[in-house]
Amino acid sequence: MDFLISGILAVTWKQVVMYLVGLILIYLAVKKEYEPSLLLPMGFGAILVNLPASGVLNQFMEGVGETNGIIEWLFHIGIEASEALPIILFIGIGAMIDFGPLLSRPVLFLFGAAAQFGIFAALLFAVLLGFDLKDAASIGIIGAADGPTSILVSQMLHSNYIGAIAVAAYSYMALVPIVQPFAIRLVTTKKERSIRMEYHPGQVSKSVRIAFPIVVTFIVGLIAPSSVALVGFLMFGNLLRECGVLSSLSETAQNVLVNLITLFLGITISFSMQADAFVKPDTILIMLIGLVAFVFDTIGGVCFAKLLNLFLKKKVNPMIGAAGISAFPMSSRVVQKMALKEDSGNILIMQAAGANVSGQIASVIAGGLIIGLVSTYL
Repeated sequence: MDFLISGILAVTWKQVVMYLVGLILIYLAVKKEYEPSLLLPMGFGAILVNLPASGVLNQFMEGVGETNGIIEWLFHIGIEASEALPIILFIGIGAMIDFGPLLSRPVLFLFGAAAQFGIFAALLFAVLLGFDLKDAASIGIIGAADGPTSILVSQMLHSNYIGAIAVAAYSYMALVPIVQPFAIRLVTTKKERSIRMEYHPGQVSKSVRIAFPIVVTFIVGLIAPSSVALVGFLMFGNLLRECGVLSSLSETAQNVLVNLITLFLGITISFSMQADAFVKPDTILIMLIGLVAFVFDTIGGVCFAKLLNLFLKKKVNPMIGAAGISAFPMSSRVVQKMALKEDSGNILIMQAAGANVSGQIASVIAGGLIIGLVSTYL
């Protein structure tokens, strides 16, 4: 009983806040089904690491010495020391992506690039609010709409806000169906949202599908070497999918590997959600800047499409630009749902999917560029 009373008395108000954060994340995962594979382990992990003298963290015991906690060990091995977990996850992501719609209409690459505008807008905003460059860049990458990239960049730049950035990135990824329609309606009219687009699927040969990940890796490696770890593992996963001789490995990467790494990544990142580091005004600012990044990503892609329409005879539906963020396939589904709401016969899913997968490539390239550019000034 004395141990129970002493444990309760050792709980601080900040730890109580983190218990509530953990329960909210679990609620969103279970009840709302928002990214449950990540939010649930992150929420439960937030509770684990904030229990008084938690055994999942390293601690010193009189007469025993220091004991190694499992979550702290996983964090040091899988994220801090090698960034292994988020990078390995990209193999599975690459294996899940079909680049066919993008390869049949390469112009969609432009939408993926344009929809990264929010990263740099958020970076500038964070600097103006007083964050130093490495933290501002790490916060800005929330706009990549790519949780593993956000974790990797913030870790490689040694940001002080890894936990808050991870929570913001995955929370807003889960809220894409809410955030994106709002942002799209801000800068489009009903007439623009009702534009129909013809889709003539080109035949993409197997050789092109196999060559694509190899060529992309070469190009990115020469132009932005700091992106190679991200892009290379993404493209390797896609090569497993397209080569046609490693179907069992491709299926393993898409299912077992992704699920296992996602599980470990979610509960491991909770190490950065300890109350003293997480419960502070800066966390609220990061959540707000992350929202700005997502909104500006969407607006950037839409406005780029509207700019293209000034020069095109056959207009594109500007909502396609919004699908250029990395949140695959949620963003393309949002665009299709909005298109059907405006015009029940308007089918944009293939064009939106092409822009969406281009966003996957663009986001990891942007992450590598951020790492390279910021590293030169540190």
